[in-house]
Formats: sequence, structure tokens, C-alpha cells
Amino acid sequence: MPNDQNSQPYAAPAPPAAAPRSFGGRTDRTGLAIALMCATSFIFAMQDAFSRMLGSEYPPVLVVMLRYWFFALFVIAMVSRQPGGLRRAIRTRRPKTQILRGAILVLETTLMVEAFVRLGLVGTHAIFTAYPLLIAALSGPILGERVGWRRWTAIGVGFVGIVIILQPGSAVLNLGSVLAFASALLFALYGLLTRHVARDDPAQVSFFWTGIAGAATVTVLGIGQWEWLAPADWIWMGLLCVCGLVSHYLLIRAYELAEASALQPFAYTQLVWVSLIGVMVFGEALHMNVVLGTAIVVAAGLFTLWRARVKGT
Repeated sequence: MPNDQNSQPYAAPAPPAAAPRSFGGRTDRTGLAIALMCATSFIFAMQDAFSRMLGSEYPPVLVVMLRYWFFALFVIAMVSRQPGGLRRAIRTRRPKTQILRGAILVLETTLMVEAFVRLGLVGTHAIFTAYPLLIAALSGPILGERVGWRRWTAIGVGFVGIVIILQPGSAVLNLGSVLAFASALLFALYGLLTRHVARDDPAQVSFFWTGIAGAATVTVLGIGQWEWLAPADWIWMGLLCVCGLVSHYLLIRAYELAEASALQPFAYTQLVWVSLIGVMVFGEALHMNVVLGTAIVVAAGLFTLWRARVKGT
């Protein structure tokens, strides 16, 4: 929800708005950071499971709205402790782009929850793994970055993996698949806009606007679908919100302790946890084409990250 910043870290855009490295900048402790990233990935998977449960009973936008209200409080609490506090965080040189980022992330999260309900955790995440490839493909026309032939080849190979997952003409290619891919595309746009605003705004500012603009946007979209949750479901919602806070805190700590390039491969462990939860809790099927296609997409995504790192050094 990415991930609100959601629930999908995999190869989070740099600098990740939900994990601003300016919140610490301490000495490199890569081993501990990797452990924190793995723990974060497990909690993100649990968060997705709670979202799937609640999204099957209530409008997804309502679930996202309640999450964002809680998340906005977390953002305010975190930012207020940083140098300059809220007064510094609210000052942005790109207010329109920051608001757009928050709105896109809300829409992405809502579509993701809807995809969980329609397609399941396993299928949704299998398709969502394409978003680092979408970032690489769109970084040229949107940010003017140069994408060489090696990365274009990896992007092409990755989309072959997506075709293997979807099996065009089969029952897998349905509205849930479309929603999952749309969510990946929106998250890629969010990541590119995050890079764009990072040229002028520090991570603390982007973090603040992600939460506040997102909460405002989802309130406008979702308040008309308000309904009270059943008493037992407030427990699941509470667990969902707690998972969101803990995962974001651990993610922030991980990025304080080590470079993003060292952590991103371990973010893919979320796929393992999501698959286990999907199969064992929700009775989802883990088809061989999904396993093979996801492996291809992940390998292609890791290659594009590696090439980006090489080109940046």
C-alpha cells in the first residue's frame, strides 16, 4: 500500500518518500538494516492481508481513508520531531506536484486493495512486481533520463514475464489483473514524481506532503461511502493501522542505517510472505506460470536497479 507507502516496497523509488534518509544519516550498519528490511517486508505482507480482509467487507476507499487518517497522524508526529518541525515540512517549492503525488498514491492504494479482493494477494503482487520496470521505461520521457539498451532489454524481458503471469486469453486476465497493473503504473508515476520533487524539496517535506495531501484526497473521495465497521472489524482495522506505523518506522530506520541499493533486493522477500499468506490463509492457488513469470520480472527489475546504480557511480 505501499504500499501507503504503502504496502509495496520492493524496489522503492529513491529517495523513498516514506523512508527519508535525512531522518538520521547515522553510520552504515548494513546487516541490521537488512534485518529491518526483511521484518518490514513481513509486516507489509500482514498489512496487505488485513487490507484484503477488510476490503472484501467494506468499500476499499473507506479502508484506505481510515488508514490514511492514522497515517497522517504518524507523519505529523514524525516530522514535528525533525529540525524545523512542521513549519519547515510544509514549505515546498513544488506544491502542485506534491499534492499530485499524494493523490496518485491514494488512487494506487485503493486500486491495490480492490485488486486484492478480486485477484488475491498472490496474483496482485505478481503483477505489481512490474513497477520498477515501468519506472525505468518512463524515466526517459518524464524525467529526461537516459535508458540504455541493456535496461531496455531487461524491461522487455520483464514484460515477457508479465505475459507469462497473465496468460492472455485465460481466466487470469480479468478486471483484477487490470487493476493490479494500473496500480503498478500509478506507483511508478508516484516514484518518478518523487524523484522530480527531490530536486527541490528535502525528504522530510515530501514525507509530510505524502501523508497530508493523501489524507485530504482520500477524505474527499471516501467520506461519502462512510459506514461504521462492525465491532470485531475495528480490531482488524486497528491491526492494519499498527502494522502501517511499525512498518514505516522500521523502513525509515533501515534507510538510516544503509544505502538503498543494498536493501532493495531484500524487499522482494515480501513476495514470499504474501504467497504463504495467500495460500495458507485465503486458499489461493500458486500456479507455476505465476511463479515463473514473477521470477523473470524480479530478475529483470533487479538488473535495472543494478544498471541504474552502475550508471550513477
